[in-house]
Order: sequence, then structure tokens, then C-alpha cells
Amino acid sequence: MIFGMITLMMFNLVDTFFISLLGTEPLAAVSFTFPVTFTVISLAIGLGIGTSAVIAKALGSDNLDEARFDASMSLLVSVVMVFCLSALGYLYIEPIFKLLGAGEQVLPLIHDYMSVWFIGSVFLITPMVGNSVLRASGDTKTPSIVMGGAGLINAILDPVLIFGFGPIPALGIQGAAIASVIAWAVAVIIILYILAIKNGLLSLHAGQQTAVSSVRKILKIGLPAAGANMLTPIAMAVMTALVAKHGPEAVAAFGVGSRIESIASLVVLALSMTLPPFVSQNFGAGKFERVKEAYSKTLKFVMIWQFAIYILLLLTSGFIADVFGKEQAVMDVIKLFIYILPLSYGLQGVIILSNSSFNALHKPMNALILSVVRLFVFYVPFAYIGSEIAGLTGLFIGAAIGNLFTAMVAYKWFIKEVDGLSASYMKECHS
Repeated sequence: MIFGMITLMMFNLVDTFFISLLGTEPLAAVSFTFPVTFTVISLAIGLGIGTSAVIAKALGSDNLDEARFDASMSLLVSVVMVFCLSALGYLYIEPIFKLLGAGEQVLPLIHDYMSVWFIGSVFLITPMVGNSVLRASGDTKTPSIVMGGAGLINAILDPVLIFGFGPIPALGIQGAAIASVIAWAVAVIIILYILAIKNGLLSLHAGQQTAVSSVRKILKIGLPAAGANMLTPIAMAVMTALVAKHGPEAVAAFGVGSRIESIASLVVLALSMTLPPFVSQNFGAGKFERVKEAYSKTLKFVMIWQFAIYILLLLTSGFIADVFGKEQAVMDVIKLFIYILPLSYGLQGVIILSNSSFNALHKPMNALILSVVRLFVFYVPFAYIGSEIAGLTGLFIGAAIGNLFTAMVAYKWFIKEVDGLSASYMKECHS
């Protein structure tokens, strides 16, 4: 899963690197797009969580026909939902990005990028949900290979389409979007072949259930999970608007920082996909002490790992700033970001893993509430207060403090929830 997450994150990092070669304005433009694109991606992630939970339960109950039908329904409903969301986004590109603080100088660039991205987003959802089906069936290797192949295609096409090659004209920032869409389209073909033909995990034979009941099962977990994930880009949009007050150089640097965060947190993100099946299986078996042990030991590892990543980022901050910042003002903000926010990435890992573990316990509303508390009680408000007191430095410090308070709430809440479920389980056993 770590390998798969690396290749998935490379989509954004490779795009950011090649677009940064075009100058500060294109880099700022693609930085403005991140909250919007991540909204669609978060919907896909949430639907994938619902898909995985439902299919894993069906397979655990030895009901293969139900799992196959649920897999088919999950792909169909995901495509429909993402299509509707992206269609709205396409129609309102300009108003959306004006709300985010995008100026007239970057709006044409944003339109070039997002008009292609929205149209191709349906190709993004199918591999993501399809990979969730495979992971639910115990296969984590194939999804990583699919993601790796798509990442490689994107990396090859990016420079060709952005800068031109031979008869292919230079398409600039739009070329980066086209490269991603082509890579996703190839992944769609591969994942559908694996699911339908090679593994036989898709079927339209409903058996004892109906399409409505299948979709309802998926959305019962998927929608709260999607809502929790979609809160992150909403908060990012607010954060981007706060940063935009400090100029386009700050926005460009913040966009780079956001992508650095994705790479720096890839082990946490991989664990957030591998810990839940372990939690779910032991939850189903009534082994709540194993749930607590797995959760606690994973958090300890994450805290140590992310501190080591912070030290590494500190040591390489100058190099990172040189690679992604073409102007001194951008380089200075990139380094400021690295000095402060990554120190709280371990705490952020606690929050992410608590969220995914709540979903594994079939408590998606807990995960949604935790996301609301993190982003709109602690993270954004503290960042805003810090910005008002000490500018960008205060903004980053406030965000880090927000992560600290949320991590404390998340840990205590999850342990209390597991203890409550354990007590209920023991009571049922005795009765």
C-alpha cells in the first residue's frame, strides 16, 4: 500500500514540478485547484470506504454473489455521483475560484486546467472504487500495480503535453490535466478487466437483494465517510483564501507545501487503508483487546515515524525550496511552511487513523463529527487567529496547535468507543 500511495501522490508532485517550470502564475493557478479537485477525490475515497466495508462483510459471510452485485452497484453509483458533482463544477468554474480568492491573472489558467479535469474525473473514480473492491477481497498488490502504471503514464506524458514534443504542440497547464485524464482512462480499462474477467468480482445478478438495498448499504457508510473526507478540501479552500491575503507567492508556496504534506504522510495514508480491515475483522470476532492494541501500537509508530520525517524535511528544506520555488518570496514561504506544520504531522496521523478506525467499526458518523471538530473547531479557527496575530507564521503555528487538540480528542474518543462496544459484546455473550 505504501508503494501504491507513493505512485498516487506522484500524480500531484510530478504535475507541480513541471508546472512550476512555467512560472509562478501557473503554479499559483494549480495551487488554487487543489481544494476543488480534492473535493471530488474525497467523494471517491468515501465511496471506496463504503464499498470496501460492505464487500468485506459479504465476503466474510461467504456470500460471493452478494459481494459481486455490491461491487457492480458501487461502481455505477460512484460514476453517477462524480459525474453530477463534476458537471456542477464545470458549469461554475469562474464563480468557484473567485470565491477562493483567485485573481483575474490566474483565472484563465485555472479554466484551462479544470475544464479538462472535470470532464475526465469520471475516469478517476472507477479505478479508485475498483481498487477498494480488490482490497476488500484481500488483494493489495494489484491496486498498487494499477496505481503505479497510471502514475508512470502521467509522468511520461506530462512534459510532452506541457512543453510540446515534435508534432505535439505545447499545451501548458492544460497539458498536465490531459496527461492525468489519459492515465486514468488506461487505469479504467485495466481495473475493469481485472474485476470482471480475471477475478470475476462483478455481476448484475442481484440474488436476494435489490439494486436499491445494495446502494443503500454502500451509501450508509460511504456518504458520511465521503462527507468527512470532503470537509478537508473545504477547510483547505478556507486556508487558501487566508493565505491568498499574503499574495500569489504565498499561495504558490502553500500549494507546494500541501503536496509535500501528501508525500510526507504517505505511510499514514497507507496505514489508514490497511489498519481498518484488521480492526473490522477483530471487531466482528469480538476481539476488542486486539483492536485497541493494533490501534495504540500503530499510533505510537506513526508519532515516531512522522517526527523522523520532520527532521528529514528540515535538513532538505533549502533543496525543496530551490526545486519548487523560482522566486525568492516563494522559496521563503516554502521553508517557513516546512519549519512549522510538519512538526504536527504525527498528530495529524492520529486523527486520520482514528477516522479510518471509526469507519472500520461501522461508526461513520463518529468519523464525520471528528472531522468537523478538527477542521472547524480547532484547525481553521486557530489558523485564522494565528494569521491575525502573526501573519503567515502565526497561521502555520495555529494550524499545528489545532492538530494537537484534535489528536487528544480523537484518541480518548476511540478508546472509549471500543470499551463501550466491548462491554456490550460481553453483556450479549453472558445473556
